[in-house]
Amino acid sequence: MAIDARIRELGMRHQTLDREIQDEASRPSCDDVRLMQLKRQKLRLKEQMETLRSRMH
Repeated sequence: MAIDARIRELGMRHQTLDREIQDEASRPSCDDVRLMQLKRQKLRLKEQMETLRSRMH
């Protein structure tokens, strides 16, 4: 079940990035470049999780 553990790990990182995105977006002087980088990282994690889930089925 190493795949399950990896999916959970990626999911936790995905949630962390979500919080970082919310924090950055709520700042008065939001750094658009950083925000875009965080969103891209979050999307990559989501894609990795979906790939792993598809391998399980």
